[in-house]
This record gives sequence, structure tokens and C-alpha cells, in this order.
Amino acid sequence: MASVSSLSSILLLQCLIFICAATPTSPASTPENFIQCVSKNSELSVPVTTTLFTPNNSSFNSILDSTATNLRFLKPSLPKPEFIFTPLHDSQVQAAVICLRKLGLQLRLRSGGHDFEGVSYTSESQAPFVIIDLVNLRRIEVNIEDTSAWVQAGATNGELYYESLRKADLGIGGYITGGGYGSLLRKYGLAADNVVDALIVDVNDLFLKVTTTVANGTMIGQRTIATTYEALFLGNTNGLLRIMDHSFPELGLIKKDCVEMSWIETAAFLEGRQNGTPVEYLLQSKSIFKTFFKAKSDFIKKPIPDVGLEGLWERLLEKDIQAAIIWTPYGGKMSVIPESDSPFPHRKGIIFMSQYFNTWNIGEKHPEKHINWNRKLYEYMAPYVSMSPREAYVNYRDLDIGRNKKMNNTTSFKQSRVWGEKYFKANFDRLVSVKSEVDPDNFFWHEQSVPPLK
Repeated sequence: MASVSSLSSILLLQCLIFICAATPTSPASTPENFIQCVSKNSELSVPVTTTLFTPNNSSFNSILDSTATNLRFLKPSLPKPEFIFTPLHDSQVQAAVICLRKLGLQLRLRSGGHDFEGVSYTSESQAPFVIIDLVNLRRIEVNIEDTSAWVQAGATNGELYYESLRKADLGIGGYITGGGYGSLLRKYGLAADNVVDALIVDVNDLFLKVTTTVANGTMIGQRTIATTYEALFLGNTNGLLRIMDHSFPELGLIKKDCVEMSWIETAAFLEGRQNGTPVEYLLQSKSIFKTFFKAKSDFIKKPIPDVGLEGLWERLLEKDIQAAIIWTPYGGKMSVIPESDSPFPHRKGIIFMSQYFNTWNIGEKHPEKHINWNRKLYEYMAPYVSMSPREAYVNYRDLDIGRNKKMNNTTSFKQSRVWGEKYFKANFDRLVSVKSEVDPDNFFWHEQSVPPLK
């Protein structure tokens, strides 16, 4: 269990500390060997019937698919894990890492299953791999006295929000791994930067997210551009109207466009749910969003000119394309925190983050055309986005920008730097140094993992 602000780092380091003395053995291993090893190295025995699932188990496919959101990576032709382990205690996670290394099996660690490229539950490597699914590790403890929260890595954001409601004075926003942003990022920065009190009193700040989608027109066969503005203002309606009339009169905001609500209710609003949705929906552990999709990201430092936007609209209106462009504003606190304070470097000078997201239907005979459409859109946007490097958000993982090629248990630093600097800029070298110290054998490998220096 780890504090919210450092959960990912501590979980990784816990695993690394306990594998230092482990030595790999023959990969010709069985689930039984694994169970015996975990039982020996953890604080409690492993109930096999409830924690380990092999392809022969009737629950295997449902467990594998349970939290995966991108259906692209659930195709029968893709490699499947040797088995899935769902630990019941922290010590079993540590023991599982020791045992997988001993048995020569590759690791995939899954928490929410939202990796855009399926890296937490698939592998392009030919090596046999195992999924450690943290679905059972979801305990949350909120301490009002020192305004801190401790969570287990399997807990969802919704569960964290719900606990903040029960405790009323503490709020936790955003996703920690990769930095994590939420609707409070302009006021408080990233989830990785802070754990903050979300009961805001006498504060004036604005979060505005713009989503541009393709909509059907009033005429048959007509397609138009629909723009949605989702905003969270930390204050009351009258205060917001004064600011908007002065700073953004073009939007034409009026009082009936605004709804005052508690902070916890904004979670449902920003998800597009109806006002008044019971907050218990936050306890839903599995995502209802499951589709085939491709996504990419950019960071914008200068306003996109009209000609650039017109070309963007043309591409969104292409036939059979279901797409959205999501623009998330930066500035505020994000511009104050130095790039080197955490691995997340996208700070001062960023106007907004852009996400290019398109989906297609089940049964699509030519899914590659949709993936290629997204890639061509990304190419088109090149003149209007950050350069040298062209920055990207690691939580919107994109294997198109580069991937590790693992041969003989080695990963090229030169190869990794291609994508590493896009995600982390100058912080990539620091991450490589840490990796070289704590995981010199590169056990924690995936298609975009940080490599050690050999």
C-alpha cells in the first residue's frame, strides 16, 4: 500500500527490491511451480482456485477481457498469457515478481487495463508472459488529520472519488501513473505533483476542455463539426460570468448554461452523465467504454491558424470516420512547476494538449484504414505542434512513435530514446540512470519501458 502521490513508484520499487537476489531458472515452468514459489515467498498461502487462471480455466477469457478497453488487443490471433494471477495481498505481488523471474517468465502488470496500446495485458515479444492483475488490491484509507490518502494499486479513480465524498474534506484528481491530469490541473498541477483538498472555498479558476467531433447534419447524408465545451469553474455562477464576459465573450456564456454542484458531482458531469446521477456509479470497477480505437497526442505551443483548422475539419468529415479531437488547456499551476520536478515534462509554454481519437465498429473488414487515418491526421498536424522533440503524453501510449525491440534480453538505448524524449524530454536520461541502478537486467520490460544502460 502506498500514498497516492507516489503509488506507482513505490509499487515498482517494492518489486525491484525483492528481485535483486533472485536468479532465473529454466523457462519450462508450470502454474504449479509458480504457486509453490509464491506460497513460499509471501505472507499467506495462495488459494489456487480463486487467484490463478490458465487458458484451460473457464474464467480465463472473462478475466483477460475484464478491464481491457481497446478491443484491438483482444483478437484471438494475438499472444495470450501463460496464466493470470490475481494476488490478494501486497506480499503476493512481491513474491510473484521473484517467482516469475526465477521461472523465466515475462511480466505484464495490470491495474485498470486502460493502456491505449494494450501493453498491460499483451506482448509483442515471443517470450511467454504472465499477467499480474491487481483487481483484488483496491483498499483505500483516507486520513483527514494529515490530509493524505493511501490506496492499493488496483483501486479505480472512481473508488478514490467516492471515498473523498465519504470523507468530504479530501479530494484526489487525475491519474497518477504517467503524471495524471484531471479537471483541477490548472489550479493544482498533476496528480503526481500533489494530493489536494478538493473542497474549494473562495477560489476562482477555470478548467475548459474542448471536444470536437463529427455530427450528423439536419439533411440526409450531411456531416458537420460539433464542438463541445466542458468546463469546471471553482466558484459560483456570477463570478464565472464576470470572468467569461471579460476574457472569452465569443463563447456567449449565459446563466442558464451553468449548473452549480458539489465537486464530487462534477465527476459525473465531465463524463457526460446526466445531472443528478447517483455517485455510487463511481464504484463501478469495470469500464463501460469498450471499443476498437486508435489514439495519438500532441502538445500545442502556438495558436493553430485558421488554415490549419480548416484542414483539420476536412479530415474529420471524411467518409466513414468516427473521430474526436480533445483539447485540454494548460497554463496556471502547470506553467509554474519546473520540467525536472517529475518525469512529466510538459509544463511552461504549453497552451493545450491535443488528443486525436477515432473508433470503428465491431466487424469492420478493414480496420487498418481507420488506424491509417489517425496516422495521416498526426502527420498533417506536424507544423502546428511542439517540435524537437514532438512531445507526447505517456498515458496516451502510442507505439507508432517508437518501440523497444528485445533481442537476447537487450534493449537499445538509441531506439528507446526516439520515443523516450517525446514522453519525458530531458528527464529520459534520469529515468535511464534510475533504471540502470534498480533493474539492470531489464526484467521490467515492455514495448516502451525505460531501458538500462548496458
